[in-house]
Amino acid sequence: MLMKINPIFECLKDIVGQPLKSKRTNKKIKVIVFTPKGKVYTQKMAAKFSKLDRIIMICGRYEGIDERVIKYLADMNVSIGNYVLSGGEIPALVIMESVTRLLPGVLGASESLKEESFVPCSDYLEYPQYTRPSIFYPNKKNKKIS
Repeated sequence: MLMKINPIFECLKDIVGQPLKSKRTNKKIKVIVFTPKGKVYTQKMAAKFSKLDRIIMICGRYEGIDERVIKYLADMNVSIGNYVLSGGEIPALVIMESVTRLLPGVLGASESLKEESFVPCSDYLEYPQYTRPSIFYPNKKNKKIS
């Protein structure tokens, strides 16, 4: 079923005061709609979103959302990849997870942002990690992890 515009409009009016994107004055609030045709989500977007006061995510289900929500109410359309999901709940979780970890104090140490993740503007992915035992016997071969 297609999500209707009136309930979304009324909800945004209660949350932000002015639901129309063209009339909103607070630029630290973003209203996001998830669509396969949206801008592909990146770590750079996560960093920008982490500087906002509020992110409002509108998640469609099955048929999607009335196009006027996208045109008049949402600040941006976001896609988490080149595939179709049944709803926007998973993309919303992806954004929540990636943005939250960038907020000060969320991770135990600020170095974790550099050492335990994909670092924007580089091809660095975190280093391989191993558990015990240090000697593991796959296929009966004795391999020691150094």
